[in-house]
Amino acid sequence: MLDKPRLLTPGPTPTPERVRLAMAHDMIHHRKPAFKAIMAAVQPKLRELFGTAQPVLPMACSGSGVMTAAVHGLFKPGEKVIVVEGGKFGQRWREIAAVRGLSVVSVVVDWGRPVTPAEVEAALNEHPDAAGVLVQLSETSTGTLHPVREIAGLTAGRDTLLVADGISAVSISPCPMDEWGIDCLLTGSQKGLMLPPGLGLIALSERAWRKADTVPPSCFYFNFRGELTNLEKQQTLFTTPVSLIIGLNESLDMFREVGLETVYRKQWALTQMARRGVTAMGLEPLVKEGYTWGLTSVLLPEGVPATGVLRVAAERFGVIMAAGQDHLKERIIRIGHMGWLDWADLAAGLHALAEGFRACGGYIGARDVLEQALAAYQAGLAVMPGTEI
Repeated sequence: MLDKPRLLTPGPTPTPERVRLAMAHDMIHHRKPAFKAIMAAVQPKLRELFGTAQPVLPMACSGSGVMTAAVHGLFKPGEKVIVVEGGKFGQRWREIAAVRGLSVVSVVVDWGRPVTPAEVEAALNEHPDAAGVLVQLSETSTGTLHPVREIAGLTAGRDTLLVADGISAVSISPCPMDEWGIDCLLTGSQKGLMLPPGLGLIALSERAWRKADTVPPSCFYFNFRGELTNLEKQQTLFTTPVSLIIGLNESLDMFREVGLETVYRKQWALTQMARRGVTAMGLEPLVKEGYTWGLTSVLLPEGVPATGVLRVAAERFGVIMAAGQDHLKERIIRIGHMGWLDWADLAAGLHALAEGFRACGGYIGARDVLEQALAAYQAGLAVMPGTEI
């Protein structure tokens, strides 16, 4: 087969040619002037992306690595944290906090439903000694967008840090850290940033830095103050993922060239396209409201296995999508539409989903699925939440 392979998973995501070419540059040393110049160029671009005046620390690790760094760097054993647990990665917050020896209060919500500010407020009122709230901006296992801006309004007047996992949100939907009042924002390289996996990024607010200075490092590797000291010298604390930083510099240039609003507008339009395409098939998005802009989870009817649909999509059409996790493994398909993807890639994904669904015994009556999806895409480009055209 000569079909172009298309990666429509919730990470890793496709890498633009110019980013790949930048990363193909001859290796340079991470302590020498050539690399320091790249680090100096990257930092202001990262601050723009995160919406913060604070430094953004690059760390050689996965997204789970920077989640671990946040918990170990901001909280001492025995402190209490509130965890919003509405998916696989909300569970991961709980698990990391337990390893750190924290007292965890979970606000459990159904997978696919965003937590309400009232639920978080109730937990804060019941546990006024909570040192932090840990939440996903975007819960990648379901495609749920939690109301982090509203939660930040609840933690702002308390001695409670708000730690937000933005791994499938940063560079995908707006989350200006300083404006919203997020105390710790983190992401990974392999989603909206259009890079291979392996690079974590994390930023702390002024009050989070003050708290971090009271927390002794719990391990040799994750050390915020050490990373900051080295960043001031345009270096990282340990061996740097040089090629990923070079690629990051290129992807950030791509964002600057078009502007973040354009990036977000495209992401919103792709989300509308995916959701309309799914409903035109007679299927149902898992998340009814409060959905992320980078992926859409499709709920399958009983008797149609997600792995079977995905197999047909991959083998017959070259489209790679993802199943759910844990109890949703065979019940949902996650279509990734973040980063270096466009309407044509998503149209191929929707077609592959429809044909895979039919091949596994599902029925789709509509003949204008792609027409409806593309109309929603055009409408999404015209109007984005929070923007008046």
